[in-house]
Amino acid sequence: MLKKKYVFFLIIALIIFLIDRLSKNYILNIAEVEGSVDIFVNSYLNIYLIWNTGIGFGLLSFDKSLIYNLITSLIIVINILIIYMIIKTNDIRSYFLVFVLGGSLGNLFDRLYYSAVPDFIDINYKEFHWFIFNVADIFITIGIICLIFAELMNYKKENEK
Repeated sequence: MLKKKYVFFLIIALIIFLIDRLSKNYILNIAEVEGSVDIFVNSYLNIYLIWNTGIGFGLLSFDKSLIYNLITSLIIVINILIIYMIIKTNDIRSYFLVFVLGGSLGNLFDRLYYSAVPDFIDINYKEFHWFIFNVADIFITIGIICLIFAELMNYKKENEK
């Protein structure tokens, strides 16, 4: 029974990883053919390729390879901790952790393969632009938001007892 659960989690993480890879490969192919990617979709969404050497949403971007390698090593350690948490968690939170893991593995692959993460989704309203991000970041964010809600619900239940 437990092995089926872990195989299912592995499949979910791999699907997230593959969706992320396909989206990035599509954008990178456009960049290769066109020389750059700057696509106006509508007044709220643009596709604009940038290379992120930091962590989520371009935070902590550094040109120094030592700092970049330290951040990459920290991400690997965090992924190992997430796997441990998935194994130790026996409720819905394990699914949310798998979302985070799948997205994180997508970005980790890019950090190791390209030495940067291609980000390309630019959401904006009038003159305000959110951080440019990618599909992996979407899954990481959804997983973290769901984890926060799950913890809040768990906290509420524990306080009611």
